[in-house]
Amino acid sequence: MTAPATLICRNVWKLFGADAERRLAALGPAPSLEALQGAGLIPAVRDATIEVRAGEIFVIMGLSGSGKSTLVRCLSRLIEPTAGEILFNGRNLLTASEAEMIEIRRHKMGMVFQHFALLPHQTVLENVAFPLAVQGVDRARREARAREMIALVGLTGRESALPRQLSGGQQQRVGIARSLAVEPELWFLDEPFSALDPLIRRELQGEFMRLQSVLKKSIVFITHDFDEAIRLADRIAIMKDGAIVQCGTPEEIVMNPATDYVREFTRAVPKAKAVRVRTVMQPGVPADRNAPSVAATATVAEASAAFLDGAAEIAVLGADGTAVGRLRREDVVQLLLGGSEG
Repeated sequence: MTAPATLICRNVWKLFGADAERRLAALGPAPSLEALQGAGLIPAVRDATIEVRAGEIFVIMGLSGSGKSTLVRCLSRLIEPTAGEILFNGRNLLTASEAEMIEIRRHKMGMVFQHFALLPHQTVLENVAFPLAVQGVDRARREARAREMIALVGLTGRESALPRQLSGGQQQRVGIARSLAVEPELWFLDEPFSALDPLIRRELQGEFMRLQSVLKKSIVFITHDFDEAIRLADRIAIMKDGAIVQCGTPEEIVMNPATDYVREFTRAVPKAKAVRVRTVMQPGVPADRNAPSVAATATVAEASAAFLDGAAEIAVLGADGTAVGRLRREDVVQLLLGGSEG
C-alpha cells in the first residue's frame, strides 16, 4: 500500500525577471525554454510536479544550475514561486501568511544545508538547543531534548565543545541534530555531505540511513552525486534546465532512462547497486536448503557477497521472512553483462 503524500508540489514555476507572473500567464500553459528566455525571463524551475510520501527519502538531483536547490527553497517558501501549488499535509502553503510560514518552519520543517552554519561561540549543546530557544521552550526541556539528539547522532561527550574543536563530519552531525531538535514532520537536506571528504561522506550517509530507519521522516534530499542518490533514495527526480525530466525509483531510472540526458547521467552507475534482488530472482522457485538467504528488497550488490563466498544460489526472503524465490549466480552475471536498459 502506497503511503499518503506529506508534500505535494503541482506545476510549480520560479522565473526571475520583471513582471514574471504576468509574462508567464501570457505565454500559455506550457511555454518552451526558448519562449521564456525570449520573453526576458530566467527560468529556474519549470512546471515541477512531485509528491513526497510519508516516511520516504525523495532525492532531487541534477547538475549545477539545474534548479534543484531553487525548487527546494520554493517548497519551504524561502523563495516565492512564480506559479503553482504546494500542499503540506493538505494545506496550501502559498496561501499562508509570512507569520504562518515562520511557525510552520519552526515547528514542522527541519533544514540542513551544505554549509553547517553553526553558531561559532556556542557549544554543541547550545547549538542543538538553539531552535527550541527560538520557540520559547524552557531551558531544562530544550537541553534535555538537545542531549537526546546529540546522542542520536553519536556525539555524546562533546556537548561542551565549540564548533572549531570538531571535525567537518562532527560539525555536520551537529547540524543534523539541530534540525531534528524541533521534531520536524518534513526534513529538507540540501547537499549536506558534499563539502566532506569521501570517507567521512560515506560514513555520514550510513549514519543518515540509520537515523531514517529509526525516525521515518518525510525527507527531501538534494545531491548531484548519483551514487549517493541510489544509496539513499526511495525515489529520485532528475532535473535539467529547471524541469523534472524523470521521476522514479533508482532501479526504474537506471534500467529505463526516459531521455538521452538521463541515460548519459546513469551510464556509469553499476546496475547491481540500483537493481533489487526481487527484480532478477526466479520467483516461487525454492533454493537449496543450505543456501544463504537475502531479503528481496536488498540490492544485487548487497547479495553478491554470498556468491564471492562460493554459493551458486541464494534463497530470497519476503517481508515476513518466508522464501519467495531464488537468485542464481548466472542471473547476476546476466544483469551485469546485459544492456543498459531492461
